[in-house]
Amino acid sequence: MKIVATVVALSFLFIGQAFAQNKKSNQTKMNATEQNEHYTFQLSDKVTRKAVTFKNRYGITLSGDLYLPKNTGNEKLAALAISGPFGAVKEQSSGLYANQMAERGFAVIAFDPSYNGESGGEPRDIASPDINTEDFSAAVDFLGLQKNVDRNKIGIIGICGFATFALNATIADKRVKAVATTSAYDISRVSAKGYYDKMTPEERTKAFETMSLQRWVDAENGKPEYPATHLPEKLNGDEPQFVKDYFDYYKTPRGYHKRSLNSNKGWTKTNSLSFANSVMLSYIKEISPRPMLLIAGENAHSKYMSEDIYKVASEPKELMIIPNAVHVDLYDKVDVIPFEKLDHFFRTNLN
Repeated sequence: MKIVATVVALSFLFIGQAFAQNKKSNQTKMNATEQNEHYTFQLSDKVTRKAVTFKNRYGITLSGDLYLPKNTGNEKLAALAISGPFGAVKEQSSGLYANQMAERGFAVIAFDPSYNGESGGEPRDIASPDINTEDFSAAVDFLGLQKNVDRNKIGIIGICGFATFALNATIADKRVKAVATTSAYDISRVSAKGYYDKMTPEERTKAFETMSLQRWVDAENGKPEYPATHLPEKLNGDEPQFVKDYFDYYKTPRGYHKRSLNSNKGWTKTNSLSFANSVMLSYIKEISPRPMLLIAGENAHSKYMSEDIYKVASEPKELMIIPNAVHVDLYDKVDVIPFEKLDHFFRTNLN
């Protein structure tokens, strides 16, 4: 595949962050999730779900759903914070994971990151290596204040692009006792170096020039512009397989949500600026001696990222490859996602 000449195009092509139709933005203000809100999965009859809000260190109000197992009495629970994929909302994959893990006895918060979904932050539809890392620690803040949570037993799960935020948060936040990722996607690495690190210095320079000039356009207009490259309204059949996979999740009833960037118009044109100029996971070894579990699909286009993280991380660590699975299979396929493995991992290590 020919390497795309700009960081923006690379982000769209390989991350799937803006594969969406070019329609009017579904910008929403912070509000409690309504009972009739659309979720892409069914709530377990063994679990309760409550809309909550909390603030991160930058004062941005985040919106989350707190999932609790029923009939736990006064028992203090081990807890998990979950977010992702990159461009998704809590009513999609992270909520599904939270539902499953709460069914297994954990207190779990699935949350929308800053500037996305029902969470606060202006302008909309942007991301930040620093702020989205902070979002995970803010979720840990929230969990540690709950009377039914044992604050010494908190772990986090990051899905897709939020895997690197989860790992990044765990490096610095020593309150996190264990971390797991599924379909990990290193947004900063791909933005800075291209898919499989094949971006040339000339392409990198051109990408920064393009985004730098776009800042003047956005400043003059008083609002950010969005690329024209999005997930198509329908497939022609000749698209790369990973595009078909993203389409099958984000653009069909399987995973579509009105607030999901990937289901709609995607990220702004300058969204990759900070990622291309940052290197996440530089101190990945400092997660040790806390345990790390990396889960990826055998046929995922992103598998090499989990493999590379595993190579440089220190023990204790584990890499689990799911046979025949592609990247998005680990978004919502409960018969493919190894929830029993996640249950065992956290139950063993949050002690």
